[in-house]
Amino acid sequence: MTNELPRSAKRCTRCQPRLWPVAAAAVMVSLPVSADFRPLDDRDMGHITGQAGVTIELETKLDIGRLSWRDEGTLSVNDLSLSGHDGSVLDNLQITLDIAGEGEVLEHGFSEIARRANAGVLDASDPDIADALARYSVAGEFGKQFNSGDLVIHLGAVNTGDPTSLDDYLKAIDFQLEVGSLQTEGSGGSTTMFSDVLLKGYVGPTDLVIRNGGDATRTLSNGTVVSGSELQLDTHFEVADGSLNWDVADLIFIFNFAAVGIEGLQIHNRRGDDTLGHFGMAHATARLSRGTSAVSGKEGLSIHNVEFRADIDMPVFRIGPESIGSVSFTDFAITDTTLMVYGH
Repeated sequence: MTNELPRSAKRCTRCQPRLWPVAAAAVMVSLPVSADFRPLDDRDMGHITGQAGVTIELETKLDIGRLSWRDEGTLSVNDLSLSGHDGSVLDNLQITLDIAGEGEVLEHGFSEIARRANAGVLDASDPDIADALARYSVAGEFGKQFNSGDLVIHLGAVNTGDPTSLDDYLKAIDFQLEVGSLQTEGSGGSTTMFSDVLLKGYVGPTDLVIRNGGDATRTLSNGTVVSGSELQLDTHFEVADGSLNWDVADLIFIFNFAAVGIEGLQIHNRRGDDTLGHFGMAHATARLSRGTSAVSGKEGLSIHNVEFRADIDMPVFRIGPESIGSVSFTDFAITDTTLMVYGH
């Protein structure tokens, strides 16, 4: 093969500049380019995948005018807003995503605190720090060990301030949640359940893990059979200031909070007997997967291993227009809770 153009092309000098690129492209297409490519076997892929995850730095502000669920009636969340304090941008968020290899140790919970304590940056004699150091130390690394194919999503802060300051770390991500009202509507009219909800606080380490359990199943203590592949949620947070009007709400397991107003609400974990390892933050965890109820035989969404631990302070507690003083809970704990959710 030569680079010489056809004679017809030579006879047209004006055409040569246009035909040269066409001829060059034809030559390149005709070359055996596939000779440089080969399929990768599993050993080769092992050197490519699983070596590094993805990090996302996020700034956002969320506003929803109306969020509704309709059945025979309607349940609506009105004027919802999620932002930083005082309506600023919710920022300083860092999300890391990893697909774990077998036995891989990845960031989880307060593992960053354990890493700093091991480096001598934080005082390991502090009970919370000592607990983190013991809990998150795994074979010379810091985090939690996972199985092959687990999807691990960890939410932390981009900038945690002074590495020697626990307070900087715990308050690195501030949030503000506002809800205008929560209403139910039907043929008989509408009812406002909650209104003027405002929560300001801080987000601690939060983890979402999708466990790769394949087709395996397990049986819970109540007999419900659930999938071994499940979504695991684990989060720490603090509400530093909050207020709301609890207009109509019949909580059977506590009492009727109708016509209640709350100001100065705080949700934390700074007192009582279960503070260890939580650094003063409230803690919530849950597991979600496909399940089959042992009672009804219905298949649906199983929410299990639910746990919530916190101290709750309500310094201004109003019934109607009058304050009755303050109300507080110490070692408020919801444990051993399982729910099955399905349509009817």
